[in-house]
Formats: sequence, C-alpha cells, structure tokens
Amino acid sequence: TNLMEVLQRDPDPRGAPPSPLPPLGAATGQPLCCPNHEGKVMEFYCEPCETAMCRECTEGERREHRDHRTVPLRDVLEQHKAALQHQLDAVRARLPQLSAAVGLVAEISRQLGQRRAEAEAEIGSSFEELEVALRQRREVLLRDLEATCAAKQQVLEAQLEVLRQGQESILSSCAFTEQALHHGSATEVLLVQKQMGERLRELAARPFPEHPHENAQLEFRAEPEGLRRSIQNLGALLTTSATAHTTVATGEGLRQAVVGQPCSLSVTTKDKDGALVRSGGARLRFAVTGPDGAAAEAEVQDNRNGTYELVYTPRAEGDFVLSILLYGQPVRGSPFRARALRPGDVPPSPEEAKRRVKSPGGGHVRQKALRRPASMYGSAKRKENPIEDELIFRVGSRGREKGEFTNLQGISTSSAGRIVVADSNNQCVQVFSNEGQFRLRFGVRGRSPGQLQRPTGVSVDTNGDIIVADYDNRWVSVFSPEGKFKTKLGAGRLMGPKGVAVDRNGHIIVVDNKACCVFIFQPNGKLVARFGSRGTAERQFAGPHFVAVNNKNEIVVTDFHNHSVKVYNAEGEFLFKFGSHGEGNGQFNAPTGVAVDGNGNIIVADWGNSRIQVFDSAGSFLSYINTAADPLYGPQGLALTSDGHVVVADSGNHCFKAYRYLQ
Repeated sequence: TNLMEVLQRDPDPRGAPPSPLPPLGAATGQPLCCPNHEGKVMEFYCEPCETAMCRECTEGERREHRDHRTVPLRDVLEQHKAALQHQLDAVRARLPQLSAAVGLVAEISRQLGQRRAEAEAEIGSSFEELEVALRQRREVLLRDLEATCAAKQQVLEAQLEVLRQGQESILSSCAFTEQALHHGSATEVLLVQKQMGERLRELAARPFPEHPHENAQLEFRAEPEGLRRSIQNLGALLTTSATAHTTVATGEGLRQAVVGQPCSLSVTTKDKDGALVRSGGARLRFAVTGPDGAAAEAEVQDNRNGTYELVYTPRAEGDFVLSILLYGQPVRGSPFRARALRPGDVPPSPEEAKRRVKSPGGGHVRQKALRRPASMYGSAKRKENPIEDELIFRVGSRGREKGEFTNLQGISTSSAGRIVVADSNNQCVQVFSNEGQFRLRFGVRGRSPGQLQRPTGVSVDTNGDIIVADYDNRWVSVFSPEGKFKTKLGAGRLMGPKGVAVDRNGHIIVVDNKACCVFIFQPNGKLVARFGSRGTAERQFAGPHFVAVNNKNEIVVTDFHNHSVKVYNAEGEFLFKFGSHGEGNGQFNAPTGVAVDGNGNIIVADWGNSRIQVFDSAGSFLSYINTAADPLYGPQGLALTSDGHVVVADSGNHCFKAYRYLQ
C-alpha cells in the first residue's frame, strides 16, 4: 500500500479533497510506479502540475505535460521534504496551545458542573431552612393558641363554678322556704323563720360575677400575600456570558496617573461573539503593582449594566502594572503599563484647557477636571470673595454595611444636629451626627407601607420626623426620628418622586421627576397644590430633581435637563430662573442638589460639571465651593448643617462630604 492510497482512503477530516501527493516514493520504501504506464517508475517531477511522472509521460506526441518544465525527481525531493517538515513543525507547534485550551475549557466545564451542584445544594438548603422556619412558626402558633385558649377557659370555668354554686344555693334555699310556707305547721314556720330569713337576706345581697370575665375572641390573622410575593421572587441565578478575550478596557488610567489621586478606567464586557453584555455581576479582578513590587490601592465598581469602573491610587512615581482578570483570564491587552507622575509634572491636555473657567478671584480654574489647584482664589483677591471653603470630612465608601453607601441620593439635616442620607440602592436611610458619626439606619426593601424600594429625596420637619421620597414605590413615607414608620402620602398621585422639602407652614413639597411637576401636600396627605408639566417654559420642567425653601417660603427647584434653577412662590407662581447649559460661571450641566442659607444665597450641586456653585437670592453667581481637597464625582443632594457647613451626597464616590462654608 502506498501513501497515495492511504490518503485516498482517509481524506482531509474537514471533508475537502486531499492535496496533490508529492513524490515521496512508496510507503514501503520501494520506487513508486506510474499509474498511467504499467511497470514504469516515476522518476521525474512536473513543477506546474506539482506531480510525479515516468519518462513516457514526458515523451511522445500525446504527452500530458507538453511544454511543462520537468526535473528529475531526486532534485526536488529534499526541497519538498523540507517544506513539508516546516509545515509539520508549524502544525505540531499548535498542539501545546490546543492542549492548554482543552484543559482550560474542560476545567471551566468541570467548574460549571461543580457550581451547578453547589447552587442546587444552596437552593435546597435555603428552602429547607424556610420550610423548617415555617414548621417552627406553625408549632409556636399552635402552642400559643393552646396556652391562650387554656388561660381563657380557666378564667371562664372559675367564673362558672362560682355562678353555679350561687345558683344551687338560691334554688335549695327557695325550695326549703317554699316547703315550709306551704306545708309546714305554725310551729315549724316560726322555728325556721329566723334562720331562713337571714339566709335569704344573705343570698339576696351576695355579689355574683354575672358579667363575663373573658371573651370568645380567638382567631388567626396572617397577611400571606406579601410573603407569597416575596417567596415567588426569592432568589436569583447570577451569571453572565462575558468572555475575557473579547472584553476591553479603556480610559486614561491605562496610560497615565497622578500620584496620590484616584485614577479610573472602564471595562466593557462582551460575549464570545463580541456583543455587549448588558448585566453585571461578573467576577472581575483588578490588581495594581507599583514600581517597588508592592500592591497599590485598587477597587472595582460594578455599574450593573455590563460595564465596570476600576479605580486605583498610585502612591509613588514610576511605572505601574495593571492586571485585569475576568473569570481568571486576562482581558484583551492585559496586563497594562501606566506611568504615575507628580501633579506638577502632568501637562494639561487640550480638552482640559477648554474646561478652564474664570473664578471670582481672577484666576483660571478647571472646575470640571478632577485635578485642581490647592486654592481656588488668588491670595490678593480673598477679601473680595466673601465665601471660602474647604473639606472638613468625608463619610462612607461603596458597600452595604452601616456607614457604607451604594448610589446615595438625597441628603438633609436637622436642627438637632443630624445628617440624614437616602441610600438609594441599599433601600435604606442612614443618620449621622454633624461630625459624621453613625447614629442609626432604618429601612426594609419592599413595596408595602413602611418599606423602601428606591429612596431618593429626604427631608426633616420641625418635629424631627424624617420624610422620604420613594421613587419606585411612587409615594412619600414619613418616619419618626427613631426610624419608625408613621404614614405615607401621595400614593396614586406621584409617578416618580425625587426631591422633598418642608416649607414654613409645614407643607411637604415633592418634586415628581417622572411627571415633571411639583406637588404640595399637607402633613396629613391632603393635596394643596400642583404645578408644572413637561417642557422648557417657565412653569415647565425636564426631569426636575431636588427642591429647597428659602426664608420667604419660596420654592427653589433644580431643572436637570433644562440646566437651570427655577424659583416659585408658595402657591406655585413662577418668579424667576437662572442658569444655562455650559461650564462657565453660573452655568450648569444638569443641576441636582439645592440648599438656601440664612441670607437667602442659593447653593447648587452641578452634577455634570462635578462642582458646587453659590448664587445670591436673585440668582447672580457669587462663587464656587472649594472641593479641590477631595474632588466630587456626580454630586446629588445638598444641604446646610445646623453648624453652618455644606454637606453633599457625592454619589459617584459613594460617600457624603462636609465643607466649611462661611456666609
């Protein structure tokens, strides 16, 4: 059997016909015979046809290879052997890669099966625990039922015993007396008259427990519907289709960083076909190694939409290695190398130069950029600027524990020295002292009265009650200072409440972000007024966010997509507005939080420009609050503490910050 016959029986496994056979001789080592001329040995090679042939194939009038260049077979043998050996080596070199890939995929398949078994066990265990808890609760209720019924029965039986004894005494005394009266002699009547008279008088005056000492109420009451809904939605399977080799990382942080300042980059997960993954929860690991080999601070923030923000803070100059692993495999391009420079060594980019705006002090300051000068005002101009501020403290980080936040939104303060924060994605409200010390946390996720689904705005009334706007539940909840639920209002009217405030009459002002209007309620929930609609006119809004009330009882509303602040009187009549879209003094890129100080000055959180601006009571620009010590990232709610500081919900940094504020 020769090699040609072998290949004819075993063609290319992909289904394609075999390639032309080079003249390598028979598989047995004997000369290969020509298939066209019996008994003739193939000793020539036709280069155009890339085939071996015998001498007769090259001679005669009817030869197939007329005008083709033919050479002796032995002259091209080594050349073809070398070429084939090269191809063989190249293909064989892929075997280790394929072996590694087989091992990796097999390991992932094994892990997937193991995870399935673990998840199945966890599901079984969780539901078994619930079943045990239900059985235990059933037994407790049955024991309580038996004990309660027995106690009630004991009281009633004791009362029945007394009543029956009294009844028997009266019946026997009456029967004896009647017998004597009707059938006794005169002597017998006189003899029993004194004894029975005393007996009858005593029975007539004796107190009997004629009113029931207990009642028959004994019923079981449960509200299983809420529990049933919770059980129906209990648990979730977390997974993604993200793969490391298609996932990409982008951002300035891959190339350059500034010593001592947080630097961020973004990771966008994709599936095996390169399509975007729309869900979060992927196992993404981010490690940063400094020039000395030590690990630098690094964290991963899951945006829950298939993208992730990676933040690291270099503490020294030099080259840093950034390793990004998705499910244990490096994403495309990982590891990366970034150089950390001192703040003074970083040249401003053209984009940053465009963001420079003139501060009240006369110098040029990058208000939107994260890296800012230590002071916003020139030393020679400080007296001309009545407001100069600096960071006092910051509280919080990303998380779900006490003092940690996930997308905090509204913030408010009280005269009792409290700071109240709406922790939106953690479905709770957290309370701190004016110094930032944790005091209490309340809130249970749900859609029943007293529960929170997405708290956004928060305010405190004169009694210390905490008023919470719940965007997803579409109502406003009122809690005691200790966090006990009292009442709710606006249900059936509100579509998406965001900001909330209390005016000087005790009315509750609610900004409906979704309906683009403002509601005014009495504390008992009765609607007083409503104004606004969707649009760009004076009495219209486009995604209004937060609200404040000044000392004239005027209502100040931030109009997010209209990039302005609008002021109304207590009845909702338009007074004036200020601001426009931009990055200059007095301009906004989507304003959010708002507060008013004792002098009527209006303080506004500028979300898109990541800054805080101060205006006078007529809306004229005064100054910025100096946030350079710890730059903001998407500020939301804003308030003034009882000791005169500005507190702001720094949503993008998952914390709130307090700045010194001199009126």
